[in-house]
Order: sequence, then C-alpha cells, then structure tokens
Amino acid sequence: IYQGICKFDFETDFEKIYNYRKAEVPFVIQNDPDVMWTVERWSHPQFMKDMLGSSNYRAEYSENNHFMYWMVGGGRKKKNKKYVRPEGWSQPTKNIRMTFDDWLDKANSTSSKTGIHDPHWYFRLIGCGGWKNCDKKSGEEFLFNELPFFYPRKSVYMVDPAEQKGIHCRFGMRGVIAENHYDGSRNVIALLNGERRYILNHPNQCQKLALYPLGHPSGRHSSIDWSDPDYDKHPEFTESLGNEIVLQAGDVLYLPTYWFHYIISLETNFQCNTRSGISSDYSQDLSDCGFAQVVRAQKK
Repeated sequence: IYQGICKFDFETDFEKIYNYRKAEVPFVIQNDPDVMWTVERWSHPQFMKDMLGSSNYRAEYSENNHFMYWMVGGGRKKKNKKYVRPEGWSQPTKNIRMTFDDWLDKANSTSSKTGIHDPHWYFRLIGCGGWKNCDKKSGEEFLFNELPFFYPRKSVYMVDPAEQKGIHCRFGMRGVIAENHYDGSRNVIALLNGERRYILNHPNQCQKLALYPLGHPSGRHSSIDWSDPDYDKHPEFTESLGNEIVLQAGDVLYLPTYWFHYIISLETNFQCNTRSGISSDYSQDLSDCGFAQVVRAQKK
C-alpha cells in the first residue's frame, strides 16, 4: 500500500506526533490501545447489531457511488447565510433514515452485485456532546463511551476541547466516494473497520481544484469529478499536487484546518471523526482562493 504522509506509533513516537501537530501538517497515528479496543469491538457484526438495535438512524442515498455534500435554504451554523439553488441544479443525494441491519445488508451486496452506477447508501451516527448546533434528541451520545479517545479533554487528538463539534461517524459501502472538499476546523479521523483511500491537497492547491463558490449548495467542494476529470474544462487540475494515504482499521488521521480531502471506500468500513478548533496557518491560501469571507467569519 502506498503511503504518502508520515505514520507514527502512539507508544513510541509521542514527540514526533506533537511536533507535527504543532506544525499543523497531516500525519497518521497507529497502535493507540484505546482505538484498537474500539476496533476489536466494532469488528464483530453481532456487537454492532446489539449496540445499534432496530432504531432508524441518519443515512444518505445516492443513485450512484458519488456523495456530494449539499445544503439549501438557511444553513445550520451560518444563521444569516442562504444557500442559493442554481438554475438547473438538483440535489445529488437524499437524506433518509434506516436501520444498521438494512444498511449492512446493502453494504455486503456491493462485493459482487453493485456497480458504480448503482444505488449506494452512507450510514451516519452523530454524538452531540457539548455542541450547541446539534439535536441531542436524535443524537447518539453512546459514541462518547465507545470512543473514549474522542472525549472533550486535552489529548493528542484534542487541541481545543472546548471547540469540539461532536463525534460524527460515517459507515461506507465499497466504492463510495466523498467528493473533494475542505473543512473549516481541525479534523481527527479514526478508521475503525475496513479501508479508505484518502487523497489530500495542501490549501495552496485551492485555485486548481475548481471549487463551488460560497452560496452554492455544495460550496467549498470541488466541482470536478475526480473519478473521470474533464481536463479540457479544467486544465488547471492537471497541475494540482496531492498526497495519498490508505487508512486501515486502527489508523487515526490528523487533518489541519482547510486541508482538502477526497475519500474512496475500498471496502465496507466504519469511520468516526471529531473537530477541535481552528488554526490560522493556511488562512491566506484560502483567502487567495476566493474564500476570504470564510476566514474573516472564523476570526470573529
């Protein structure tokens, strides 16, 4: 497996881990006993079925293997921000609810029956914790017990616990693609089952990624189909640079603010992530790319 960024051992590389985190560059942590404890538990289908039961949870449905984020109307976090529906635009996915058993049955069918042009499903869990913009009535707060390494306290994973925005888990079917985008805060991503391929771009590559603008339902996401790019339409994309990493169960990726990531599920997988505040190291790169409004808003 080709790995394009550094991997550090939780037990022996603590100094390197903290130096890389201080420098705000991506890296992967391996062999954390707490993470491996969760990996062991979540590797047993019956344990997952017992934990999640027969309740309906958040999920996303796509008519193919691409999952593009979108939002229309008023934003959840930007109270005065409106996402305008462009002429001819239609939502790329549907938000639905389904049981874990239903999702797992569909995920298991992808190994031999489901192609990239067939329907795919993305299963989601959210633990709110102290995040104010989260509906705790429908939150999965048990995630804080299952993932104690993401508890909001100072740790190798949590730079600013007071700014944590819950725990978000996404379970992917084989072939699922999450389109390239940046997030506006530090991101720590734990893979707890299966494998995912990540392609990362430094924020200074922003102008080469043809992002949808602010106000678009899929703003801050690349408009390019990375699985079949149109180089005539986007010649600048041929000059973009990136790093590749394949995360395996037990790997934890530290992703600084504004770093771009494109994600492919290589097999059925369970991923959970959390946020811990904002760094300004790459603010100028984002401003130069036409997103100065985002940078200014985050400084307030």
